[in-house]
Amino acid sequence: MSYASWFEEHAQKHKKIVDKLLSKGFSKEQIIEYFEFENMVEMEKDFCPLYAENKKCHDIEELNCYLCACPNFRFDDKGIEKIENKTKYSYCSIDSKKGELSTYGDAMHQNCSGCDVPHIKKYIEDKFDVDWKKIMKDCNLMGIIKTKK
Repeated sequence: MSYASWFEEHAQKHKKIVDKLLSKGFSKEQIIEYFEFENMVEMEKDFCPLYAENKKCHDIEELNCYLCACPNFRFDDKGIEKIENKTKYSYCSIDSKKGELSTYGDAMHQNCSGCDVPHIKKYIEDKFDVDWKKIMKDCNLMGIIKTKK
C-alpha cells in the first residue's frame, strides 16, 4: 500500500469516528479522550490492524491514537530524493531524535517506531482540529526526485 492510499483510507476512518462523536455532542476534550488506546481497542476495532492483537504501535503507557501518523511526517510515493543508489520516500520534518531514517533494499523510509511525539495528549491538544486532513496537510509532498551524492 502506498503512503498516499493509506493516508486517504485512514482519513476516511478518522472522519467517520469524529463525525459520530460530534453528532453525540462530544467536546474537543471528549474526542481526544475517546481516542485513548484502551478505548479504541474496545470501541473501534477496525481503526488499526494492531487492535486485533491489543498491541500498541509505540511502547508508551498513555498512548493516544488521534494523531495516528504525525503532522511532522513527510512523504512522496514517487520519491523525495536519490542518495547514492537509494530513493528516500519519507522523513521527519523536525528531525526527531526518537526517529530514524531506515534503509530497506534500495528504499529509505522514516522509521517513527521510537517516537511518541504525536501520541501525547498535550501535543494533540495543541494541534487539534476535527478535520485530521487539515492537521496532516503538509505530509504529502508532491515533489520531484532530486539527486544527492
